[in-house]
Amino acid sequence: MKLYLSTIGIAMLVISVYNIVFSTASWYYVIIAVIWCTALQFALDGLIAIVINKMPDTWFGVNNSLFRVTEAERALYRRLKVRLWKDKVWELGGLGGFSKKVLEEPQSPAYIEKFIIECHKGMLTHRLSYPIGFLAMLTLPPPCAFTVALPVAVVNLFLNVLPTVALRYNTPILKAVLERMKRKEQKARLEGALPFS
Repeated sequence: MKLYLSTIGIAMLVISVYNIVFSTASWYYVIIAVIWCTALQFALDGLIAIVINKMPDTWFGVNNSLFRVTEAERALYRRLKVRLWKDKVWELGGLGGFSKKVLEEPQSPAYIEKFIIECHKGMLTHRLSYPIGFLAMLTLPPPCAFTVALPVAVVNLFLNVLPTVALRYNTPILKAVLERMKRKEQKARLEGALPFS
């Protein structure tokens, strides 16, 4: 969380200084505009998260092809060494009632399935936040729409791409774990149903 807040704070400072130095608007207007655009990003991202969280879990099922991660994509994530930095990404799922920071019940198939569903919800939330963040440009006149709102939207985009990548890295692993658990359960049921020889 510190890393995210630091990134946002540094971006706000750089955008403000740039606009003040190049006199795109008065210094107080620039500061208000930067704060406004940043707050709007938080509000829009939060609104999207609330709407997605209210949607039925059945829309985000384990086998939903909209969230399928290809082998080429997994190879890219291995090259990007996502495994090394994914745990540093800000995770706010706990605010919606399900934290994805720690796997709390690794032996429960029902819990793993719910975890995957929540990952799918997170993916959609972050993906919708990519373009929505640029709506802030409509709230400021030129040139601040391009020198303030656009850079804030780009920072928002970057901060939404990171958790998307982390979620898409994790879900194939979780699906493989769930599949193993289901096979093991099925085998145990079959063995329990068969008479001893």
